[in-house]
Amino acid sequence: MTSPQSIESEVSSPEMSESQTPAVVPRQYLLPFALTTTCFALWGFANDFTNPLVKVYENVFIITTSQASWLQFAFYTGYFCMALPASLFIRRFSYKAAIMVGFGFYALGALLAVPAASTATFGLFLLGSYVLTYGLAFLETACNPYILAMGPRETATQRLNLAQAFNPVGSLIGMSVATLVLAPQLQTGEFREKLGDRDPAVTQYLIVDPSAAAPSTQLADGSTVAVYSELPDFRSEVGTLDAAVPDALKGFRVNDPDGFAAMQRSDLDAVKMPYIVIAVIVTLFLVTYAMTKMPKFSKERGDVAFGETVRNIFGQARFREGVAAQGFYVGGQIMCWTFIVHYGMEQVGLSLAEAQSYNIVAMVIFLCSRWVCTALLRFFSPGRMLTGFACGAFVFTVGAIYLPGKTGLISLVLVSGCMSLMFPTIYGIALNSLTEEESKLGSAFLIMAIVGGAVLTKAQGGLIDAYSVRTSFWLPAACFVLIALYGIRTFTKFESETGTIS
Repeated sequence: MTSPQSIESEVSSPEMSESQTPAVVPRQYLLPFALTTTCFALWGFANDFTNPLVKVYENVFIITTSQASWLQFAFYTGYFCMALPASLFIRRFSYKAAIMVGFGFYALGALLAVPAASTATFGLFLLGSYVLTYGLAFLETACNPYILAMGPRETATQRLNLAQAFNPVGSLIGMSVATLVLAPQLQTGEFREKLGDRDPAVTQYLIVDPSAAAPSTQLADGSTVAVYSELPDFRSEVGTLDAAVPDALKGFRVNDPDGFAAMQRSDLDAVKMPYIVIAVIVTLFLVTYAMTKMPKFSKERGDVAFGETVRNIFGQARFREGVAAQGFYVGGQIMCWTFIVHYGMEQVGLSLAEAQSYNIVAMVIFLCSRWVCTALLRFFSPGRMLTGFACGAFVFTVGAIYLPGKTGLISLVLVSGCMSLMFPTIYGIALNSLTEEESKLGSAFLIMAIVGGAVLTKAQGGLIDAYSVRTSFWLPAACFVLIALYGIRTFTKFESETGTIS
């Protein structure tokens, strides 16, 4: 078995002779590095186009936040189910082959949006998201360790941070498509705005009865809606608009089923178009990757027993604790980026597009911060930086819980500046002491930890339904505390053991 150290000693010596500092990306790997880095942007698009869809489906299908959160559950469970098979595939074949398979699943999952929209079936959208993340699991399981292998171990974490810096570019595109292309086309969004203006064409679907004895009643289709003693001032009374939207939509569905069906069909057609476009783009990348010669490191085909490798990697505290920290990080990130839309709409009274624009600002901060962090890692240890940034994320999340209106929303936006460092840094710390073969399998378990985004986002959706969107943010706040503890463990124990800050 050839370890990363031996591979890197062969490839990085020319760079080392020119400078005392090892190259982040050696010259011979520049093209493969650039091509592989585009994959980071592609899965960034999928992640952040999906986040606002929770609110979209909530209105289009008239379901609760907890029910709509099944979308994130399906999306991130796909990572959990396919990451380990992807790792075994890499051990049997190669990084390049795994990346190509990832493109195939990505395109297939995206195209399932077509029958889902045509039949107005939420379950098919869930299936499409699940299959799509089979592809993302292959891409992330392959690309992360592939990037780590493209150069010296001393600069591995910096190299991964550099590649991961392009992930927010795809995320920004996904968010921009949701905000600038999708949101303006949504008839449910227009319906909500008319309700907020107390337009009689929409308020007619609410039940207003000052003499009603009960606070709720059942409609002809069996759905339950609130009974209002008078129409609220939706623009000044925080939370009343989004509480009334489902009631008005249910009334619309009962009283004008054809009109509601047409609105639903229009909105779902708007949702499916970006999926069709991304499926075409991903297919083009599949063809490009297939035609490009990529490096294949020696001993890329694993010859170590699976069980022995698992025992070896989980026998190392920095790895097993890193898997847990990664799960909490992904959960915290997805919760903050999914429910910032709910926060903006319900606590500040913004429209979907306006609330999503704050998510775009958050992503710009995330992107800029990641470039800054990549540079700072040349001078500070990952463990200390991870601790500091996790503490900062906790403070800003608490600010979102307690600060009023837009001030709380701005505090929630600033969390993204602290999260930028976390995924690649936890990844690099956890894999630092593993051999190349162990890293392939270790990568799979770190990608499986992305299931934290499924479980924790679903849990926060339940907290929003049971309590409030503000209270629900104690869950990501707790995640950042646990990440800070991993950072402390890293710089007090793990880095001193290896004598490296990579």
